Amino acid sequence: MLYELRIYTMHEGKMEAIQQRFSEHTLRIFERLGMNVTEFWIDQTGLSKLYYVLEYTDKDERQRQWDAFRQDPEWIEAKRKSEENGPIIESIQEIFMNRASFFAK
Repeated sequence: MLYELRIYTMHEGKMEAIQQRFSEHTLRIFERLGMNVTEFWIDQTGLSKLYYVLEYTDKDERQRQWDAFRQDPEWIEAKRKSEENGPIIESIQEIFMNRASFFAK
């Protein structure tokens, strides 16, 4: 399995907007497209950051799912509407990981 940790840093004052977009649109679209979110966190220290992990069988599946997501009409409209007052996300960091063989959970 391949895991992707995504770290979103929001523009000042946009934390509520990103949470609303995820709760009302993005997570539902991910599910419809077969994208498996295994964990989701909000920064505990007060930084405007979200962290979440997606699970894939391999890089090819990851690419197919993100291509489908970016072209999804519901996503395109949700993004457009949520950014009418300016962009929400300042930066996205993508970290790819494999589970350590010595860690059993």
